[in-house]
Amino acid sequence: MRSSGSGAGPPRPPNLPILFATFVCLAGCTVLGPDYDEPDVTWLAAWQPDLYGQLDVDGSAAGEDLAAWWQRFDDPVLTRLVDEVRAVNPSLIQAGLRVLEARARLSGARALRLPQQQQLRSSAAYLRQRRSDGLLPASDDSFGSYDASLVAGWEIDFWGRFERGVQSADAAFFASVARQRDLQVLLVAQTVDLYYALRTTELRIVIARRNAGIQQRSFEITTRLFESGQQSELDLQQARTQYLATLATIPDLQRSRTQIRNALAVLLARPPAPLAELVGETPELPAVDPVAISDVPAALILRRPDVRAAAWQAGSQSAQIGVAAAELYPAISLLGSFGWSGDSLSVTRDGTTFAAGPSLRWNIFDYGRIRANIRVQDARLQQALVAFDAAVLTAAREVDDAAVAVIRTAEAGVILRESRQAAERALDLANRRYQEGYADFQRVLDAQRALFAQAEKELVNEGAHLAALVDLFRSLGGGWQTQAMEDMVPEPVRRQMQERSDWGGLLDAAVPADLGAAATRGKRQ
Repeated sequence: MRSSGSGAGPPRPPNLPILFATFVCLAGCTVLGPDYDEPDVTWLAAWQPDLYGQLDVDGSAAGEDLAAWWQRFDDPVLTRLVDEVRAVNPSLIQAGLRVLEARARLSGARALRLPQQQQLRSSAAYLRQRRSDGLLPASDDSFGSYDASLVAGWEIDFWGRFERGVQSADAAFFASVARQRDLQVLLVAQTVDLYYALRTTELRIVIARRNAGIQQRSFEITTRLFESGQQSELDLQQARTQYLATLATIPDLQRSRTQIRNALAVLLARPPAPLAELVGETPELPAVDPVAISDVPAALILRRPDVRAAAWQAGSQSAQIGVAAAELYPAISLLGSFGWSGDSLSVTRDGTTFAAGPSLRWNIFDYGRIRANIRVQDARLQQALVAFDAAVLTAAREVDDAAVAVIRTAEAGVILRESRQAAERALDLANRRYQEGYADFQRVLDAQRALFAQAEKELVNEGAHLAALVDLFRSLGGGWQTQAMEDMVPEPVRRQMQERSDWGGLLDAAVPADLGAAATRGKRQ
């Protein structure tokens, strides 16, 4: 037998608390999968669209002007309509509910960091029987037993599977907030666009009726002259044709007005019907000052809500690679149970049991299924990155297209204004020469037709210029504002949900104002 040496004692058992603490520390430091950083758009830093003098490079314009850009039109009716759309639009409420759903998913993902299994079991039994062996009197026996146990299990997040799940849910929550803000941008722009499209159509009806009135008087004059034998039937029929042709444009304009009005009513969550706010005299279209932008378009593009949503969606998908990769390694859990049992017999004692220990689960033979899933998640990440690049490209195109439309419609407006003024002068001269007998009536009809056409073109171009301005502000990502959860989801809806389910504090929790750069890192949050 080998000697243990002088003074040597038996081996000491390991210190279990120290081993457990070391194990937990290691579990907190191991996170599989790639860390996500928002990709750089290399071309965007050097990209500078030609905004044709619309860019305020010294930054003198207030940043908040972009958030409430429709106020530059100085139209109280429009402002009230925009505020109402932001408060009651069903699509916007649905987007707020999706934010609430994403927050609930995030809460569930965070809960997986804690012991995942807790189970309380209890049972009781009562037995009564009547015995008789034929010799002794019959007797009744009864017996009762009962037991209860608590079982708990905690899978240690040794490979960061739950941590990556939290990161994915967190990024998905930020993406849902960004999508809600993007919907604000789209709905505000659509509201302003429909409002001025409706005003433009109403003014076109006014112009058509005014020109029809002028042409009606000309038709009445030629009728009297023809009946008195002083005018030919040709002049009469030409005047009648032009008058009726102008009248024929009004029903189509009225149809367009009704359709635009109904579309605006739906945005306001109202049934199709005349809007009380728009009843009355139709005001002229506003003259808008040149646009001043307080930041370079490249920076504004990266802050667009749809671009932010694409970036956060990629971040959420990146974390899913780590979730899938953790399945390659064993899942290590701590299990424990405590039980108590007893019965009604005095010959036995009530007993308690306690058990605790580690558990290991490992999918060793998965036949490539786990690695295939990792590849699936990686392919989805690459799709999300390509979608992010596409979102930036689309945003840049929209900014450039809108800027070109703004300046070109402004240039066309100057020309059309002069053309309409020339047409007015030509009509005045044609009427005078006709009355003096130096020109025939055809010149008057031609001048009337030219004035009607030029006035119509000028008004349509003014509407197109306003639409281009709306599109420019939309393309720059303007029109969204930070909303609390009570603003995203109206009080009646939240009250109904709270009555149906216990939402805790999620219905009133704060919503982040700054979404920042999308990045998920292997760190505890």
